[in-house]
Amino acid sequence: MQVPHRPIGLESPDLTSARRARDLEHLEAGHVVDVLVIGGGITGCGVALDAASRGLDVALVEAHDLAFGTSRWSSKLVHGGLRYLAHGDIAVAWESAVERGYLMSRIAPHLIRPLPHVMPWGADLRERSLVRMGLAAADVLRMVARTPRGTLGRSRTLDAATALQLIPALNPSGVAGATAHWDGQLVDDARLVVAVARTAARYGARIVTRTPALDVSGAGARVRDDHGRSIDIHARNVIVATGVWTSALDPQTHLTASRGSHVLLTPESLGHPRAALTVPVPGERSRYVFALPTREGFVIAGITDDEVSGALPDVPTAPDSDVTWILEHLSRALARPLTMADVIGTYAGLRPLVSTPGAPSADISRRHLVERRPEGHVVVTGGKLTTYRRMAEDAVNALGLGVPSVTASLPLVGAQSRRTPVPAGMPRRLVERYGAEAPRVLAHAAGDRALTEPVASGVPTLGVEVVHAVRCEGARDVEDVVERRTRIALVPAHLERAGPRVAEIVESCR
Repeated sequence: MQVPHRPIGLESPDLTSARRARDLEHLEAGHVVDVLVIGGGITGCGVALDAASRGLDVALVEAHDLAFGTSRWSSKLVHGGLRYLAHGDIAVAWESAVERGYLMSRIAPHLIRPLPHVMPWGADLRERSLVRMGLAAADVLRMVARTPRGTLGRSRTLDAATALQLIPALNPSGVAGATAHWDGQLVDDARLVVAVARTAARYGARIVTRTPALDVSGAGARVRDDHGRSIDIHARNVIVATGVWTSALDPQTHLTASRGSHVLLTPESLGHPRAALTVPVPGERSRYVFALPTREGFVIAGITDDEVSGALPDVPTAPDSDVTWILEHLSRALARPLTMADVIGTYAGLRPLVSTPGAPSADISRRHLVERRPEGHVVVTGGKLTTYRRMAEDAVNALGLGVPSVTASLPLVGAQSRRTPVPAGMPRRLVERYGAEAPRVLAHAAGDRALTEPVASGVPTLGVEVVHAVRCEGARDVEDVVERRTRIALVPAHLERAGPRVAEIVESCR
């Protein structure tokens, strides 16, 4: 299909309310876009960016808010697929290693930091040998993927004393030594989604949230606008990227929904760890529980992998049984067993796994699916957060438009080296979360220095972040801010303390 030539010109990346209104009005008026994307998670936003950066006229519609679904419920890791190596899924492991390298060195280095992962071992010599072989293979993948040594170091063996220094809560009598390997940790998964969406907007994509698609075809989609009216959006190509909810728009897609539950722990419960802890699950091949320290203060522990049947909730929750399972398996490596008193929050996400009849969800491949339907639209689903860019590239390639992708070397809004010095007077938090945009975020405090302060005692979010979320990142209400732009709501106690101040700032931005 011949695509009309559209010169690529960079626009403002800001997702303002005025821009959204203009974009929706333009689509309602009958404008025909080259590509209509359904879904505002990491995959849909990645598709919008890939298509727009190829010079295509793009619109994206999302039923709720950016990162509303699975994309914000990940483990916040950009990982190289070590687990998939153990399962023999070399293709997914290789793809993960390559995409991790792109993200950490070119696309979003400001949003990802190297994180050491420590796996203690006992007296089982066979287990030690298998772990070392797996890590050696992962090192080979890292090198072949050309990830610089300065970005991620090679794995190594630790003595017991060093392992205890990194994770003081380990049971010293059960640690004969440990292995350590490096992987990438996101400052926040929802922040990555917003950065991808804003970069797509910079290339001209129309990003329209709170506009659910009612049905799709190869020529467009019927959607519902803010006033409850059904309108038709016309497109030369349509790509459905709605994750675990894909079958609602495309019944031909068969997915298995797998729940991944997480627990947020106090850092004190693990002795303020300086590395992630990885503990094998007894009796299961290449399955682990982990505890990941974060810059937000809490430790993320997980993860379950259980098939979910029946109607899928918009916002899943972690059942008590999952929380107990995570705590019990982590406690096997600790001097003091974890209890509910150590838990300050929980969350769960639903993985969209391309169905394999009869296979447990933990054994289903994390490969993604891209297929064109007889009705003309393309479906992309499955995969992992780490490989979103490749999924998006494959989905746009499936349109057969003959225009190459450029996203492997395209930096997101705010991208800068992690080694960039923090300017004097600049809060380090803003640099870690906004990169090169940090000065602009801080500038929202002009005339109101109180906005440079945290929104509540013990809550790290600054007032300027709330302003930036509303004015520049498409947040339309308090929920968008606390749930997806700042993640204050991950810890219920933080939300209780910060909610009134956030509401006050959001109201002042209207």
